[in-house]
Amino acid sequence: MDNAEILAGCAFFSQVDAASRKRLVRMAVRREYKKSETIFREGDPAPGVFVVGSGLVRVFKLAPSGKEHVLHLAGPGTTFAEVAVLGNFPCPAFAEALEETACLLLPVGPFMQALRDDHQLSLQILSSMGMWVKSLVSLLEDIVLRDAAGRVAGYLLQAQAEQGAAISLPGLKRHIASHLNLTSETLSRTLRQLREEQLIRENESGLVILDTPGLKRIAEGYFPRI
Repeated sequence: MDNAEILAGCAFFSQVDAASRKRLVRMAVRREYKKSETIFREGDPAPGVFVVGSGLVRVFKLAPSGKEHVLHLAGPGTTFAEVAVLGNFPCPAFAEALEETACLLLPVGPFMQALRDDHQLSLQILSSMGMWVKSLVSLLEDIVLRDAAGRVAGYLLQAQAEQGAAISLPGLKRHIASHLNLTSETLSRTLRQLREEQLIRENESGLVILDTPGLKRIAEGYFPRI
């Protein structure tokens, strides 16, 4: 895909009008990363907004004990580092390519100048940030209020909304488990129980959701077998 196609497929910029998107395309710089390559470290100056064209990026925090917690798994069509850019603070986490990855970088200087020049673009980005905050609040609710089954069901329903019934699970399951604040063993056990209830079916590329209403009930807190 060329730069215009990558931006057109990015949900964060879905509300940006054609003229503003062309300006973003002109400033975009393509970046290629190898598997396990560090994109930035916590505390680094934010280089700009990244848009994933292909591959997968893990954004994570590292505790003093060395334990990692995955904040975000960014696949094609998603962004990362936008919060640090818009908030004008250093990168609050690490970012690492989990596989060979191609990104567009919207450099912080030209990007912020575009926001200053184009008030309509600023409003559109503000709306997208509102959706990002809503997603973050939902994640916090999952961790605080939902049990393991509810978190996994909620994650699968969100993935279904983005991908359809056939879901490609990004990266290793341990990264998904970390994102949901679960152990790998708990995630595997929960997926197995969902299979036994005939709510999902796993295959080589990921899984297929068989019973969306059933998953919604679990996400709302009803799953007596767990």
